Order: sequence, then C-alpha cells, then structure tokens
Amino acid sequence: MSPRYLPYILILPVTLFLCAFFLYPFLLVARQAFLSDGGYSLQNFRETMGYWKFSISLQNTMLLALAVVPVQVSLALLMATMVSRMKKGRDLVLYIWTIPLGISDLAAGIIWFAIFEQSGFLNSMLTGLGVIDKPAVLLGYQNPLLVFIAIALAEIWRATAIMLVILVAGIGLIPKEYYEAAEVFGASPWQRFLRITLPLLRPSLQTALILRVVLAFEVFAVVVALGGTLFPVMMGQIYSYQFDLQNAGGAAALALVVLAISIAFTLVILRALRVPKGATI
Repeated sequence: MSPRYLPYILILPVTLFLCAFFLYPFLLVARQAFLSDGGYSLQNFRETMGYWKFSISLQNTMLLALAVVPVQVSLALLMATMVSRMKKGRDLVLYIWTIPLGISDLAAGIIWFAIFEQSGFLNSMLTGLGVIDKPAVLLGYQNPLLVFIAIALAEIWRATAIMLVILVAGIGLIPKEYYEAAEVFGASPWQRFLRITLPLLRPSLQTALILRVVLAFEVFAVVVALGGTLFPVMMGQIYSYQFDLQNAGGAAALALVVLAISIAFTLVILRALRVPKGATI
C-alpha cells in the first residue's frame, strides 16, 4: 500500500460515520422542510415563521444567548486564569468546577427548579431570614423576569465548564517564557493578560465561543424544567411541531432556521476572532 493513501484510509471510518449519522439525516430533514402537499415549496417556512409564537421564541432565544454567553466567557476566562496560576490543588479545583459537565441539561434544570420552586431552597431561606412572610410562587406567569433569570443562571452554571476546559487547555499551550520576559520588563498581571494571554488564546477562545453560541441556540431541557411554556424558545417550538402538532415539515423548517442562525453567528465569530496565518497556539 502506498504511503500517500494512508491519511485517506485513516479518516475513512470517521467519514463514513459522519455520512451515515449526520449528512444523510441532514439531507432527509432538508428535504422534509421543503416538501409540502403540492411538491417542493417554501410553504413550511411561511407557516412556521408566520406563527405568532415564532417571533417570541426567536426573541427569547436571542436574549438568552446574549445574556448568558458574555457572562460565561468572562467567568471561563477568570477561572481558567486562576487555575493556570495555582501551584497546589489545581487538579482538585478544576475537577470541582467541571462537575456540571457530567450533569444532563434536564437534570440541571431540575436542580435549579428545586431552588426556585415554592417549597424550594430560596423560599425557605427568605422565609427563615424574615424577608417574606410565606413562600411565594417565583416561577409563575406573574414573574417572567425571574423565570428568565432562573433559566440564565442554570445555563451559566451548567455550561460555563465547557468553555473553561477549552480555555485551560489553550492557556497551557502558551510558552511560559513570554510571561517571564514580560515580568522582567515590568508588565503588570493585567498587562500580561491583555498583551499575552488574550492574543495567544484567540484560537481556543474562537473554538469555545463557536461551540457555546451554537449550543445556546439549542437550549431546551433547562427551559422546559424551569419555564415550561412560559418561556418559549426555538427548540421548544421544534419539539412542539414534531410531537404535539405532528407536523414534521414545520419542525424540519424550524430546524433549518436554527441551523442558518448558528452558521451566521459562527461566521461572525470566525471573522471577529480570525486566527493570524501561521499561528500555532
């Protein structure tokens, strides 16, 4: 066997896997989205995007991503910097901070529901401190802002660890000589962070942001656990079309809309944080 064919042979299993479990299902969904009673058309898109809940779901999804992702980036950067500077207990702290990675979306939502429900921890604490006379319904239609805050907090707690792991790995690849040289020339910790860490962390930050933004548009289980139908999001509408309304074409059309939004934001991130040619970190 010629050595020039070895790379193609090595990637063949992955290619077959992606074709069977990603490309083929995607083509089926795309076909379903454009297929209607009269043949291929944009009817499914017109129906789903004209439905009154579409604009609300899109707005809620965007607002949630806008509220959660910047906080997660800031927290992940802070935590990754702290971990990278620790001399002792680094592995233990990193392990504790990444525990949410092992918890499913629905389980995370149920954990935070136990905090905010009427007989939950927050009500018990406020009652015990005398702030309120009796437990209140916090996650009801009377408090839409509190429902949004609860969902945002649950998402921040659950998914910040994803970015943290990527950024810790990226910081670990930055040569220590850069920091030592900057320290010799009198650079402060903040200056070293701005002039060394952030520029050299750009590839890792780019990857973490793309992954997190894409996942932010796919939020579903946490919203169902904490907000139910009080806070409609795009993935919730896809679920409703597929299983409640039995409208596979509408669900496929919405899925392609979410895909298009994800691709658009991915291109924006790639453009904003484009890695210079020849960068190795």
